[in-house]
This record gives sequence, structure tokens and C-alpha cells, in this order.
Amino acid sequence: MADGVLQLVCECKHDPWGKQGESSLAGRLWSHMPDAGKLDASETYSEMWMGTYPSVPSRIRSTGKLLSEHLKDNPDLVGQSVCDRYGPDIPFLPKVLSFAKALPLQIHPDKSLAERLHARDPKKFGDTNHKPEIAIALSRFELFVGFKPLDKIAELMRLEPLEHLVPADKSFDDGALRQLCETLLSLPPDTVSEIITKIQDVSLSEFGDNEIVPSLLDRLSKQYSTLDNGNLIAALLMNYMVLEPGEAVCVPADGIHAWFSGDIIECMARSDNVLNTGFCPRADRDDVELFAQALTFKPHGPEESLLERKKSPIGLKGRSTEYAPPFSEFNVLGVTLSPMQAEKHRVLESPSILVVTQGSGKMSVGDGTVYNIGEGHVYFAAKDAELEFSTKTELTLYRAYATF
Repeated sequence: MADGVLQLVCECKHDPWGKQGESSLAGRLWSHMPDAGKLDASETYSEMWMGTYPSVPSRIRSTGKLLSEHLKDNPDLVGQSVCDRYGPDIPFLPKVLSFAKALPLQIHPDKSLAERLHARDPKKFGDTNHKPEIAIALSRFELFVGFKPLDKIAELMRLEPLEHLVPADKSFDDGALRQLCETLLSLPPDTVSEIITKIQDVSLSEFGDNEIVPSLLDRLSKQYSTLDNGNLIAALLMNYMVLEPGEAVCVPADGIHAWFSGDIIECMARSDNVLNTGFCPRADRDDVELFAQALTFKPHGPEESLLERKKSPIGLKGRSTEYAPPFSEFNVLGVTLSPMQAEKHRVLESPSILVVTQGSGKMSVGDGTVYNIGEGHVYFAAKDAELEFSTKTELTLYRAYATF
């Protein structure tokens, strides 16, 4: 161990919406990790988790010890500021996700709701924390996030197959949108299918600025059948976005979202609480009224969901970008190096976890230790670690660190 730098061995999940075998970036990165395993071409690889969350924890490669246990025994590695606020732990959870079809339509409860749900059902809701998150595209990334502007939704709801679902004599505001969500999520499967069929029969010219809705309904229905209520929520009410590598979005607690296709870095507050109401078996869905009441209606519109990336002063050679969400648990640094380039980070004074997503190179630590790093390598770095990265070819890595 040099300056608290530890190589980690992580685990990859196998959710049915994940990409298969070599097509999954999460799977490929996991398989390139020393001491991990070989890819199975017939298996789905959905999420590689990095950190201390107990359901999918990381271990220290050199000892096999859980990172969480090591930090409890060595709280100086995270520092007093983190310990005072979060305890001797990592207050964020980074992941690499790869998905071939839509993830469940979901929200993550805020702290107040998380506390109530944990008290009621601690097995299902395993912690009391909120779970705001960011998602950074590693490949072309399609997603549904937040709600469209109210005028665009109102325009759609005037179409003949949909007009009966909203009161004609009331203005369309967030209160009406909340009720509409609950109505659509409560429809019987046959009614959902009937509405989708009727929408597909409407002339494309009648959709105005919403002309992509029929094609989205077609794609979603092929993934989860025409019986799934999530089809209507996502295609009619939510922002459909396409991000290119390096672009990012931010999802607040209680923000509705459903990732659609692609590979991403996801980082969130340290929680695994979720409420699902679509794109999953009906037996796995949560209470519709609870879901609707918990919804937040910010952002409205795709631009408000985008998370700006800026050049970071942490990168002393100017080759680091920073993703800084409007909440306090973490920021994420992105480093992309071309042949013969290098980057040095100033000491963060907080713990971090980094993952190499592309290429190879070297990581030099302040005491002179040098690591050969490559795709799938994951490291924990203590609060006082001084890191420098270099490559002869190319190197891309992401480093999440605690903020307070």
C-alpha cells in the first residue's frame, strides 16, 4: 500500500436488461480486472459496482479484505471531515452500467421517504439515505429523464386516443401531471395496449413537436410488450435524450428516469433504494400512489437535466474535466490522455475511487510507487494520495471523490 492506494476487486451483476458477453462494457471491464473472471458469451453483464455498499462490495486485491472493513480499521484513510459527516466509509457509489434495453422506470426516494420506507420494510429498502445520481456517457447513451415541458405534454394529451385521460376544463399544471402519472400507471394491461395501438394509428402530422413518440412506443413495446404501463409514461411524458461520450445528466432524489441503451459511468449517493413502476414484472412493481406522490417535477425539459462539465483546477496539467452535481456527497473527475501525455492531480483531502475505462498507462504515487494500469483496473485512493497519470498510447479514467 502506497499513500493509501489500494487496488480493488469488484463484482458485476447480471440483470436481464444488461448487455451480453463482449458487447457489455461493464462485463469487459470486469473481466480485465486482475483476479476477476472470464466472460460468458451467453450471460448478461449489467452493473459493475465499486465501493463499500454491502450488497455488492469491493475487496482489496492484495488481502481479500472488504474495503469497508479496512476503512473501519483505518479511518485516517478517509479523513476526519468525512468521518464526522458520514463515518469511516465512502459516501458515494460508482458503477459502470451496460444495458441493451430499458431499465425499470424508477425514482430514488429522498431522505425523508427513505427513512419511512426503511422503517417499514428494511429488507427491501436497506438504508435510510437519499440517492441523487449522475450518469456520464461512455458510448452513445439513450435515456428518458425528467418530464417534458408542460405545454408539450398538454399538446399530446389533446390527441383523440388520450384526451379522455385528463379533465378538459382544468389547466394542465404539475398537479394535473402527477394525477396523469398515477392514472397511466394504474391502467389495466389491455387498456394500455389498446391506447398504444390507437396512438400508432394517428397521423404523424398530428404529433407536432412530439413526432418521435410513435417510434419510441414501437421500440419500447418490442422490449416489454404493449401491456407495460411504462411505455406510456416514458414516451408521452418524459424527455427522450441522446448523449455522446463524455456528456452527462443529473437526476435529483425523486427524479423519474429510465436508461434506454448504452454504457455509462453512474455515481450516486451511497444508497440502493428504488421505487419501480414499469419495465419490470408486475410482481416487482411498487405502489403507484406512493410513486406518484413522491415524484418531483424538476427538471422540466431536457436541457435542465444536463450536467455541465468544466476543466478542473485539480488537474495540474489541464487535462481533467469535472462533473459537479448540486448535492454534497461527491464530484467526478474525467481524465482523457492522448499518446505521451500526462496529468497530475493535486491532493484531494478526501477519499476517491477511480476506474480505467479505456487504454493503459502508468499511475505514479507521491512516494515513488508506480502502478501499471489498464482497462478494468479499479483503485481506492486515500485522502492524502498524490496521483499522476501517463500513457504512451491512450488512457481514459474516471475518479469519483467525496465532497463536503
